[in-house]
Amino acid sequence: MAMTSSRPYLIRALYEWIVENDCTPYILINAYEDGVEVPQEHVKDGQIILNISPVAVQDIYLGNDCVGFEGRFAGILKKVLVPMPAILGIYARENGQGMIFDPEQTPPETPTPGGRDKTPALRKPGPVSGIRNKPAGKKSPLRLVK
Repeated sequence: MAMTSSRPYLIRALYEWIVENDCTPYILINAYEDGVEVPQEHVKDGQIILNISPVAVQDIYLGNDCVGFEGRFAGILKKVLVPMPAILGIYARENGQGMIFDPEQTPPETPTPGGRDKTPALRKPGPVSGIRNKPAGKKSPLRLVK
């Protein structure tokens, strides 16, 4: 049985882990991949590195098909949309810990019963349940019980 890509799950987990450890999550993107919407003036050698920390972006969406958010580039608010296959890695700026991904091979399409296409369309970015922007300087109400 073919499984879906693990990339979106790993990206969400690493994003949460990096933010919870008070580090800055960066994503490395192949800017020339189909469907990528990033400010092209900041692309170097076909790649762009984006800060996706809660204080740097608004309305972050970490879905199974794409990552989307609004961010400021040279003071101008722009929408960013990055399909999962275009994300080459996610890591913490402060220490480089994270993960670089192998290029993702698109699996061959298999016919679905009834002839309907199961391929999800890219959705517009919106808030993500489970991933919340944490206010700077505010401690979590949770405490460690030993």
